[in-house]
Amino acid sequence: MASKDRQWRMSVRTRALAALIGLAALAMAAAGMTAYSLERDHTARVMDESLLRNADEIRTLHEQGVDPATGDPFASVEAVLRTALSRVVPAENEAVAGFMGAELSQVPSVFTSFRIQDDPELLAAVAPVSTWSSADIMTVDTDQRSYRVLGLPVQSGGDGPDGAVVLAFDLDAEFAQLNNTFGTYALVAVVALVWITVIGWFVVGRMLLPVTVLRTTAAEISSSDDLSRRVPVTGKDDLAALSETVNGMFARLEHTFASQRQLLDDVGHELRTPLTVVRGHLELMDPTDAADAADTQALVLDEVDRMNLLVEDLMTLAKARRPDFVTLIGVDMALLTDEVLAKAQPLGERRWVLDSLADVQVEADPRRLTQAWLQLVSNAVKFSAEGSTVAIGSRYSPSTGTVRLWVRDEGAGIEPEDQARIFERFERLNPSVDGTGLGLSIVSLIAEAHGGQVDLESTAGAGSTFSIVLPLSPSEAPQRSEERTTR
Repeated sequence: MASKDRQWRMSVRTRALAALIGLAALAMAAAGMTAYSLERDHTARVMDESLLRNADEIRTLHEQGVDPATGDPFASVEAVLRTALSRVVPAENEAVAGFMGAELSQVPSVFTSFRIQDDPELLAAVAPVSTWSSADIMTVDTDQRSYRVLGLPVQSGGDGPDGAVVLAFDLDAEFAQLNNTFGTYALVAVVALVWITVIGWFVVGRMLLPVTVLRTTAAEISSSDDLSRRVPVTGKDDLAALSETVNGMFARLEHTFASQRQLLDDVGHELRTPLTVVRGHLELMDPTDAADAADTQALVLDEVDRMNLLVEDLMTLAKARRPDFVTLIGVDMALLTDEVLAKAQPLGERRWVLDSLADVQVEADPRRLTQAWLQLVSNAVKFSAEGSTVAIGSRYSPSTGTVRLWVRDEGAGIEPEDQARIFERFERLNPSVDGTGLGLSIVSLIAEAHGGQVDLESTAGAGSTFSIVLPLSPSEAPQRSEERTTR
């Protein structure tokens, strides 16, 4: 059932095109219907104005005109009708007729598009017009067609019979041209919609190409677990921004999985040795020998402590790529420097020196910075002699907009060829010194989490200076190479 649903699922391309065509069709239909309604009203208004204008001319002729046959005022209604029909020139699709009483008595001598007497229903509807009290405009519908009719009564004013003039427009004929015009409009609109559909199919497909590429890339990654793949980014629109966001997500996932794999490899590699040592001594221990049992217990506890320390360091490394690894707040670097110096002094019998204080606020995580700084202090104590100098300091550089935090010692120093690799995991230049070999890796990751880096200045036999260089805010960190600075 699920596969059948997927088969009939409409694609984004189809839905977008359907919405586009629907909106275009709705707009064309609304525009056409509005224009048709306005033009139809305009045509009806022109017909009414023409009917009223002719009625005014006939009324003026009746009231003020003279009979051209005698040169005197009209003596009868029949003479008025005859003269009026001879002077009124019917427009296209217009007919005129004169009535004496209820009988048709006068028709124009000129050719007209239609004749009133040709439609019996129309003739019956307008026959009583001579009895009307005033000129009226009305619409008459018959089996043949529809008409717009004006009936103008012509009163005799004496004992003679009354008459009337009837003017009528063929509505169907008047609206036929309008209907043809908008029929053509409808045909053109349909053709336009077809072209919009064809062109829109390719345009929408091209617009959604990044989505297709994104789906294909995600499917390939899902099937192959190759998180190094990236979606090609083209253009500068929202889809390009989406591709960049997804690439960023892939990069984070790649780092996450790489960290997990590294963690598993590290745990498997580093814990195997102490576990083997513990197992071997427990197997060889003589439970009946109290001294042997005590020695074995001390050794096992020492190995357990070392494994616990190793696990804590590995967990720190695993968390280093997470967004919540650091919690940024405003940190007073001068105050932090004093606090680190106070915490460092119990680590060893050294001559502790404060080089300088950076009186500046930095956006950082004070807990993580203290952890990294004290790790550098711990290394300086491990690789220096009692009574030697270990200095701590901080300085702000306005020219670069960075703060430098350092630990300086008078220890053995580091050979140039070893300076780069000591930041790698589990690198221990002196295996006789206690440690997991992860301290400097943690320091480096903490610096990177703040948008900074770790610098090293060291001369073999003359001591070392480890520095953490930070921007005032991680958002202000410049784009830089991943290569660590060593001198």
